[in-house]
Amino acid sequence: MKSCILLVVVSCAFIHLAAQQSPASYNIIWDSQSKNSSESMPCGGGDIGLNVWVEKGELLIYATRSGSFNEDNALMKAGRIRIKLFPNPFDGKIFKQELHLNKGYVTVDGANNGIKASVRVWVDVFNPATHFEINSNKKIAVEATYESWRYKDRILHPRENFANSWKWAPPKNNIYAKDEITNDFGGVLFYHNNGERTIFDTTVTQQGLDAVKDQLYNPLKSLAFGGLLFGTDFIPAGNTEGVYVDTDFKGWKLKSKSTSRHHRLKLLLVTQQVKNYHDWFEKIKSVKSGSQDKNAFARTQAWWQQFWKRSFIRSNESDTSSVAWQVGRNFQLFRYMLACNAQGAWPTKFNGGLFTVDPVFTNPDHKLTPDYRNWGGGVHTAQNQRLVYFPMIKNGDWDLLKPQLDFYLRILKNAELRSEVYWGHGGACFTEQMENYGLPNYAEYGTKRPDDFDKGVEYNAWLEYEWDTVFEFCLMMLEEEQYTGIDISDKIPFIESCLRFFDEHYQYLAKKRGIKSLDGDGKLILFPGSGAETFKMANNSTGTIAALHTITARLLELPEKYLTKQKKLQLDSLLKRIPSISFGSYKGELTIAPAKTWERINNVESPQLYPVYPWGMYGVGKPGLEIALNTWNLDTNVIKFRSHVGWKQDNIWAARLGLTDEAWRLTSLKLQNSGRRFPAFWGPGFDWVPDHNWGGSGMIGLQEMLMQVDGKRILLFPAWPKNIDVHFKLHAPYNTTVEAELQSGKLVSLKVLPEERTKDVEMMLK
Repeated sequence: MKSCILLVVVSCAFIHLAAQQSPASYNIIWDSQSKNSSESMPCGGGDIGLNVWVEKGELLIYATRSGSFNEDNALMKAGRIRIKLFPNPFDGKIFKQELHLNKGYVTVDGANNGIKASVRVWVDVFNPATHFEINSNKKIAVEATYESWRYKDRILHPRENFANSWKWAPPKNNIYAKDEITNDFGGVLFYHNNGERTIFDTTVTQQGLDAVKDQLYNPLKSLAFGGLLFGTDFIPAGNTEGVYVDTDFKGWKLKSKSTSRHHRLKLLLVTQQVKNYHDWFEKIKSVKSGSQDKNAFARTQAWWQQFWKRSFIRSNESDTSSVAWQVGRNFQLFRYMLACNAQGAWPTKFNGGLFTVDPVFTNPDHKLTPDYRNWGGGVHTAQNQRLVYFPMIKNGDWDLLKPQLDFYLRILKNAELRSEVYWGHGGACFTEQMENYGLPNYAEYGTKRPDDFDKGVEYNAWLEYEWDTVFEFCLMMLEEEQYTGIDISDKIPFIESCLRFFDEHYQYLAKKRGIKSLDGDGKLILFPGSGAETFKMANNSTGTIAALHTITARLLELPEKYLTKQKKLQLDSLLKRIPSISFGSYKGELTIAPAKTWERINNVESPQLYPVYPWGMYGVGKPGLEIALNTWNLDTNVIKFRSHVGWKQDNIWAARLGLTDEAWRLTSLKLQNSGRRFPAFWGPGFDWVPDHNWGGSGMIGLQEMLMQVDGKRILLFPAWPKNIDVHFKLHAPYNTTVEAELQSGKLVSLKVLPEERTKDVEMMLK
């Protein structure tokens, strides 16, 4: 089979493969205006996300900058911009709004009564500035309004606290403090500073960590966010007020000094921890100066060009009406949405990212402000976040992955202090539903805890003892080294600390129960533990064991420079202490068990398949595949929990198991059009709209159907339907890219770089 592939390579050596950018047919084009913000179009760059839509002849934009967390740790929008043109070209019948996917910007065009105008909206990838460029065939006037619902202190509806870290346990009449908004510095200046005290302080006291508070990383203290809306030759034009959807607002107007055929407006956004307002304002001045750079647009265009050249997946390009075509197009659209936070200091949130809108359009019962999203703004839900970030590996989007890995590195010390304070041993303890400062979420930790309950454990039926999700981010760190060869010396202490916690903590717990710290075979006793949020009070959870085995073994496989002889001996010793996964049986067939034992089922996940993905112990071309297939086919819980919705990863497991029909059925359900005006605004699933873990799990499944890797092996088309044409470029370990095209069930082109890696490619097409 490898010889056949080599013949294809030779025969295609002089074929010029198609350009590696998304085709123009993937642009989203609307010829009518939107009804409301739910019919908005995403636009962004750097770490700014915009929702852009035209409603009743007016251009509206929601803006969000990554990391803009308020005192309660909600991720706040910057506000809403409203732009009106006089005379108005958008009042006529000729209208077009287009997302130029390759170029990362949105245009709006209209014509009415002889007036033609075009607005280009784009974000500078390298400077936090959004540009609104208005050009018309005749002179027109422009009015721009900065609209804010945070112009006053706002008492929150109880449900609204689910967007912050209080969730269901807020103080009575909790308030979002108002922003400071003025006509200043040539435009509308808006600013919010968290001050000294935030929910961080309440959480530290709640969790008994006041003694080490000065050592804890605190990203909320004195965090300031806001910005400046201004324009060339624009002046203040008074105030306005009104209600949009369910929320009252106040507006600060700017108007053009005179009519012109060309108008320029900019929205600058600054988010950073500062000592005082002066420091924040100095940053605004710096960003404003940078926004004058005449080469900014060209540099941004160059960034998007190189981004699209890295990777792509296009399916069934000849039939734009097919679901298969939608799958390829929506893969590209969602990757674009993720790229809008490529330069962010904070990871993209699974529950809407930078693109949430008025919540009533997700849940009609939530008549709340546009700042609302379910499941918190600064809260980190690792089970969901992993699905947003794993697909970036095969896409080669390491810059996009960096914010998520840096997030964990920043909070390492806080997680280690938890272990030290509560149990007196080493290692980093990362819980599920964790704050962006590494401590358990205030509400999820439990506000009605028994006095004698272990301080280090969440008093929570879903989350108790769920500490192993961090290993999937350890795997991402190890994959970065294997895929790119980059030095990850800065990440090794983090991975070692995560392993150390499990080794020391479960020996500590065993010694609390009896005289021996290990079982009769010299293995760790991983009790109590958890199989995801589902199999609770688990003994030797299969997902935990698979993670420990994989991460320890991968560390030992690293080049010699990373580990001293002593550390290798320690890791070898740990590997011998990790127990084997447990098995069960259905209908007389051997299956993977979720744990050795468990006491209850609390959710709808299937961690018995985690050894298939993400841990790669079973799969196509690997020993024991039949056992994993039995688990998929016979385990009654696996069957009952199967779905394509939200964070469900059944499509990924089907691909890893070589189940072509099921993999395509589930993945196509995930990635076909969302049912909303913008095709990749999926959800809400179990979370919110747009559901980013829905999109991420769909991306992973599609990648795994096309290409799987096992060490140096590259398995091509392990679960791909022969009747669906596809052209893709993906990344593999050892600085390898694979570009292949399948037409009518036949491989018509294959390009592997470096070429010597072609020998490692195995054709799996059935």
